[in-house]
Amino acid sequence: MIANYHKIQANDTMIPTWKRVLDIALILLLLPLILVVGGGVALIIRLVSRGPVFFRQERVGHLGKSFMILKFRTMRVGADTSRHQGHVISLLSSDTPMMKLDARGDSRIIPFGTWIRAAGLDELPQLINVLRGEMSLVGPRPCLPFESAQYQAWQKERFNTLPGLTGLWQVSGKNNTTFLEMIQYDIEYSRTKSLGLDLEIILRTFPALFIQMVQMHIRRPQPVARPVATPVRQPEFACGRPSRRHSTFPARSSAMAPGRNARSNFRS
Repeated sequence: MIANYHKIQANDTMIPTWKRVLDIALILLLLPLILVVGGGVALIIRLVSRGPVFFRQERVGHLGKSFMILKFRTMRVGADTSRHQGHVISLLSSDTPMMKLDARGDSRIIPFGTWIRAAGLDELPQLINVLRGEMSLVGPRPCLPFESAQYQAWQKERFNTLPGLTGLWQVSGKNNTTFLEMIQYDIEYSRTKSLGLDLEIILRTFPALFIQMVQMHIRRPQPVARPVATPVRQPEFACGRPSRRHSTFPARSSAMAPGRNARSNFRS
């Protein structure tokens, strides 16, 4: 299957008019909901973490052109990104599923950040990128410059269409697929994109996000249960002496000789 992607190169790199119309129409239609949800996410970030609400980062888009992507910030200010870069490079060179680094916990993420990311809400500001014409609602995810530098020539065909918020790869398994499978899905979409396919992918995005949130709940680290200390029962006293029912002294040993002083038991 991969051999086909080496030999066949698509010549159509133009963005069809219907795609631009669909993007703008859906954004305007859902604008009230977008503003309410986006405002709620921004408020949560402001309450739980110090720093800017939005995050800007350079990404590679249509025909390999760079642009600045907008996202809701879900990591602490000044978080080390070298760990993520190493994780991405390991995925590019292996045949393992494209599991996110934060799938099993990441101390760099702010409170509620994991759920914001799992629900895809951190991507909402990219609707501004869509209105600018830098992205589309449907298309391959825009990759980082250092990631695109690792691509082979045939893999760069995924840049023949606009990057998107969701895409064929995202609704076809995403975290359960390998890097090569992601590239194949992206190239397949760039060659076969149509109005019907875009609408189908948009509709499939919602159940895909729900499944992603369920998987995140299952995979998140569980708190270690602390042993519960057994309460020590205090002896009951009557008239300044221990009661017979709860004696604080051990029972007299049967091996003790009659009349022998009990203190002799403690001799070395």
